[in-house]
Amino acid sequence: MLRLVMTIADSSPARDSPNMLRDLLVSVGGVGLDLLRSARELWSLYQRTFTYVLRGRREPGLLSSQLYQVGNRSLLFLCVVMAFMGMIFAYQAGEQMKRVVADQASLGPTFIELLVKDLAPTICAFMLATRVGAGIAAEIGSMVVTEQVDALTMCAADPVDYLIKPRLLASMIMTPALTVVAGCVAIATGALTAQVFFGVSPRTFLNFSRVSGGDVLLGLTKCLAYGTAIPMASSHCGLTTRGGSEGVGWATTRAIVNSSLTVIVLDLLLSMVGFWLID
Repeated sequence: MLRLVMTIADSSPARDSPNMLRDLLVSVGGVGLDLLRSARELWSLYQRTFTYVLRGRREPGLLSSQLYQVGNRSLLFLCVVMAFMGMIFAYQAGEQMKRVVADQASLGPTFIELLVKDLAPTICAFMLATRVGAGIAAEIGSMVVTEQVDALTMCAADPVDYLIKPRLLASMIMTPALTVVAGCVAIATGALTAQVFFGVSPRTFLNFSRVSGGDVLLGLTKCLAYGTAIPMASSHCGLTTRGGSEGVGWATTRAIVNSSLTVIVLDLLLSMVGFWLID
């Protein structure tokens, strides 16, 4: 993609049109081939990782360490972010509702429904992409450039089984748990905001009548999908690191970008499927 942008930026009117068109087509084709190659490598990594999940070695120590890294060390960060997001969304929704209806009793049920179905899973996924995804890419990328991954291979230890599988399992387990806790924090701060600024009592705000079992299932499905996609995209970026410390930096950047884009695409697809099934 960077190569395509540079080609367009460097093009000038003085250059021949056929040459400009050729360079543009070459750049577009190169970007397309890079995307196809990355997609093929990522799919192969998915297959290998889930094969090891089903029949690989069991390393409780590795899994517990990653559970701590993904869960315990992300909990405070997510709770603080979701606390502010709860206040922001409750305030914005209340201000908009004041312009339409006089009674704001529906503020709480609407806020909670949207939070359960979309806001809590997606916002937490973005935060995990920046914290956990970047950490995975940096750690694995550093091991690649220092040839530690090659050393694992020489010792007959598959890096996918030893490095990626524990991170995937930890993320799949902790992402739903973190989202539930952070979502509860957002509901609490939203209720406080509604009471202070709009006079909506907590008893009125904490109304879960609009939240159905399908909404909860959709939210948990999104959590599980995000918890699977983030470590896989980040691990792929780490394993494809090249070129020393600069390469590790680029791998970290690509991990955040790729994980965030994956979350957006999954959010759209799962929301469409979920709304079709629920409604």
